[in-house]
Amino acid sequence: MNLSILISCMEPVLLQAEYAFVVVDEAVFSTLPLHQIKGFFREKEGITVIIEQQHATALGLMYEGNYRCLTLNVHSSLEAVGLTAAFSNALGDKNISANVVAGYYHDHIFVPSRDAENALKCLEALALSHQEK
Repeated sequence: MNLSILISCMEPVLLQAEYAFVVVDEAVFSTLPLHQIKGFFREKEGITVIIEQQHATALGLMYEGNYRCLTLNVHSSLEAVGLTAAFSNALGDKNISANVVAGYYHDHIFVPSRDAENALKCLEALALSHQEK
């Protein structure tokens, strides 16, 4: 799909929950309630788990920072070229950190909670700028 069309159709949605990124070992990971985990990734240092902050606190998991998730409601192929760069650059221009997780159907962008509303406005403006082309 054409990059400009992908960007113009991305429809960012800001989720209400606040998330934490935590690192756990295999033993702890195996005890976590799977239905509370938004995502995870295995690294040599441990397993990074993305979980709602309230669940992380209740489970006694250590974390730094809190994040909100923006989901792009456009089905972007895993082979699409340039979408991540486009929204990362737009957010970077506004000095907003972005941690991107690509699912099969959608991209999910975790931004610091304090920047969430500005990130949403930034992505909406980016989409709008490509609708006018």
